[in-house]
Parts: sequence; structure tokens; C-alpha cells
Amino acid sequence: MRTALVTGASRGIGRAAALRLARDGFRVGVHYGVNEAAAEDVVRLIETGGGSAFALRADLGDTAEVESLAAQLRQETDRLDVLVNNAAIGTSVPMEQETVEAFDRIFAVNVRGLFFLTKRLLPLIPDGGRIVNVTSGVTRIAFPQAIAYAMTKGAVQTFTLALAKEVGPRGITVNNVAPGIIDTDVNAGWLHTPEGEAYATSVHAVNRIGHVDEIADVIAFAASPGASFMTGSTLDATGGGNL
Repeated sequence: MRTALVTGASRGIGRAAALRLARDGFRVGVHYGVNEAAAEDVVRLIETGGGSAFALRADLGDTAEVESLAAQLRQETDRLDVLVNNAAIGTSVPMEQETVEAFDRIFAVNVRGLFFLTKRLLPLIPDGGRIVNVTSGVTRIAFPQAIAYAMTKGAVQTFTLALAKEVGPRGITVNNVAPGIIDTDVNAGWLHTPEGEAYATSVHAVNRIGHVDEIADVIAFAASPGASFMTGSTLDATGGGNL
């Protein structure tokens, strides 16, 4: 059975991606940082549907725990067909309110953790494997309330380009999926207000808010055989954000 690891899979886009990849026949590693119960619920849903999954915990902002996550995965499998780097954190404050501590933490999780986890797992990825990095529409759409977060996603896009070139000779593809404003629990506080909903729908050309399953479908395509000749690319899943 093919194996996939989805980081940040206990909720939101990661959860939807884990469930979708399980339906596509993958045994799924469900990574979580804090909420064990939510991760185990994803595992239960996958197994109830006839699939196979296992939960893995690690704080991706801690180098030692990144190493631990790689070791945990090696105990489960000696082959990783798909790596979905989805886990990320962010703040939603103007630049003048950003703190050094928050800035460093965002980069530790979103950039350093992603980089070194991918490095540690590359030996498990076979020729023809897939790496999918979840970035964001904020890399091309100015969003002043999330400057540090946008910077991390820009770094991941650059990482994707360089890594695609490095592993391309092995037939491994590396692509970004860039969501727009998606209805997740992280966004619920501001999105589920009349003002928030009006703003989100106005940004998207399709005139509505995106759903996690729609992003999971794009991730699943990037992980599929159908995407074998596409690498170093960004799949824009912003609903036509700011066209």
C-alpha cells in the first residue's frame, strides 16, 4: 500500500487532505502538533471508511521533535510515496504589532521545520514520488495583516522551485498548492461575520468562500500520477483571488 504523510492533519485543510488521500488508497500518516484527540478522530474516520492511518505527534518548530517525527515515520514505513507539507501557523496583526518572538516562531514552524523534515524524509521517497507544499494566495495578493506569514509562504515557494530541480532527475515532483480564503476553524473567528464573509467573497472571482475539500482535491491531483509532468509549479486555488 502506498503511504502519504500529511502534516497538520488534525484539522482544516490537512484533515481534508488526509481523508481524501485515504480515499485514493493511501495509508496516511496523520501528523498533529497539539490536539491528539482530533488527530485520532481523523484516523478513526479513515479506518471506519476501510482505509489505514496512524497518528504522529511533533512540534515542527522544535528541531529535536522534527527529528523525532522522521524517526516515528520510519518505524511505520520504509517508503513514503507522498509528503504533504501543510502544517503552518501565523498571526494576523499589522507589522507594528508583530513581536520578535512570534516572528521567530512562525519561521521556525513554517520554514525551518518544513525544510528539515523534508530533508530527513527524502531518503524514504521513491523515484516518482510526490512532495506537495501548501503555500497561500498571500504570496501574490497583498494582505498587510499577515506580513510575516506571507514571507514564510514566499520562502516555501522558493524552496519548491529549488527542490524540484534537485530531485527532478529521480522523477520526484515538487509543487505548491496556494489556497485562497478557506472556511476553516482558524479563520472562523473573523470569517463567520457579515463583514468577514463580505470581504472574502469580494476577493474571490467566484464570489464565495472556499471549502477545505476543494483544496484537498487540488492536493490529491498534485499527488496523483496525472501530475507526473508538472513540477516546480504553483496550483492557484484562490478562487480567482484578486483577478
